[in-house]
Amino acid sequence: MDGLILVDKPRGPTSHDVVARIRRCLGIQRVGHFGTLDPLATGLLLVAVGRAVKLFPLFSKHDKVYTGEIRLGVATDTYDVLGQPTAPATDIMPGREAVSAAMRSFEGEILQAPPPYSARKLAGKPLYKWARSRKPIAAPPRLVVVHAFKLADYRPPVVEFEVECGSGTYVRSLAHTLGEKLGCGAHLAGLRRLSAGDLSLAQALSLERVEELIAAGRAEEAVLPLESLLPWLPKLILTATGEGRLQKGRALAPGDTQGTLPSVASADTGPAGAQEPVRLFSPAGRFLGLAQPGADPETLVPFLVLTP
Repeated sequence: MDGLILVDKPRGPTSHDVVARIRRCLGIQRVGHFGTLDPLATGLLLVAVGRAVKLFPLFSKHDKVYTGEIRLGVATDTYDVLGQPTAPATDIMPGREAVSAAMRSFEGEILQAPPPYSARKLAGKPLYKWARSRKPIAAPPRLVVVHAFKLADYRPPVVEFEVECGSGTYVRSLAHTLGEKLGCGAHLAGLRRLSAGDLSLAQALSLERVEELIAAGRAEEAVLPLESLLPWLPKLILTATGEGRLQKGRALAPGDTQGTLPSVASADTGPAGAQEPVRLFSPAGRFLGLAQPGADPETLVPFLVLTP
């Protein structure tokens, strides 16, 4: 049982709660999630099962698309509707164009501070623990990318929006900072994740449906197989000798694969100019790991081995 379960997370449970329920149903420990959704948020949650948990570094970097609602007029300590107001509310609302222009000003690369109540760690301790101990501590801002922050509808004080952003972006912080920019305060009232990379909410199942399939002995119907993941990366099949070298973490030479390495080494490069990883498969079609072209263009250097 290796692969991804795409869950349409309901409002209320944490991402860890969803993982715990699936872990209990499957009766295995190797279950995790790629990209946290707050209890308030709903939508696409990627739950990794078995060997797929080791692919976190690749999936965590995916861009994500959300829709949601921001409530103008009052800021909260958690930056969302679950928190406590930090100042008296106001009913003086900005105009539609002012809201739209303020949202557009966040597009591009921005420095963003995480919410005080978040899992981001500082001095080895999550920020939410600092906040709950009444010793809030400001974490340094990080550079994040907001590809688009669009006004979908405006019914004062409610702002409906769609945002496409890079990994590490807190939509709660966008809502809070928007309120500061507009001078009226704001908090996130609702959030729904529509996609993560090439994976869409349209492919997801409700948590209850996932549990039903597992209970009926049909878990495979809920899982995207490991071998189907990362389809945009080049694929090479190893020889028996190559498979043995991979398991020992050794570099692969042309004779270790059933394809030619030079053609892989000249594959498309990623956004930073680095060459894309290569998926490595056994002759039987099992996904074994990932490698990158070495200094010698005729070699591949493994950096992730999907051991049993």
